[in-house]
Amino acid sequence: MNDKPTHAVGLPPVRVHYYVQSHIQINEYRDRVVLPAATKKYGRHIGTCLKVLDMTGLKLSALSQIKLLTIISTVDDLNYPEKTGTYYIVNAPYIFSACWKVVKPLLQERTRRKVRVLQGCGRDELLEVMEYESLPHFCRREGSGSSRYSPGADDCFSLDHPFHQQLYSYIKQQALHQEFVAPIKQGSFHVDVPESDLEGTNIVKTIESELHNIDDRNGLPHSMNKLKIDSA
Repeated sequence: MNDKPTHAVGLPPVRVHYYVQSHIQINEYRDRVVLPAATKKYGRHIGTCLKVLDMTGLKLSALSQIKLLTIISTVDDLNYPEKTGTYYIVNAPYIFSACWKVVKPLLQERTRRKVRVLQGCGRDELLEVMEYESLPHFCRREGSGSSRYSPGADDCFSLDHPFHQQLYSYIKQQALHQEFVAPIKQGSFHVDVPESDLEGTNIVKTIESELHNIDDRNGLPHSMNKLKIDSA
């Protein structure tokens, strides 16, 4: 069984750069606190993690989060190489899965290799790589097609969750001490964020085209005429 730390990630309705900032902050906490703690716990070096991204509540106007997925995976590859083994996408609505299939061939090999879109909450597939206790609350359902959560599951998005409390406590402690912390060997805090490029433009155009195709197949040829994907 895999003993890599698991990061449960929700995709909030905020602009991309805010989410990227939060993502980088959590990466730094992972490298300085989570991974060293896991190494000590298991008595051997633990240097990677798994990330589970919850797409619950994704709306048409939020399909730019497909681009967000490519950005955060690229940020990780440029600044935290080999720190994340796999990105598991769960609770993805049909519209996301349909767009992902046509967008995937446009992505770089490193992104295609690491991203896996699971069916439903992904419970069964995730149990192949982690213990039940490590499953995020949004994956603790009785089956991939079920909407019922197991009782007693912790809400890992809650500000009261131990991970968030420990993260905020760490940030507060660092701020109070106002001590300079030298970047670790991989160059953290000197973070490169990919600029918008032709790949991103092609992704947006492909998503818009697929949305119109889906609309036509459903017999609603005019409902998405004014739809524009926000790539910000």
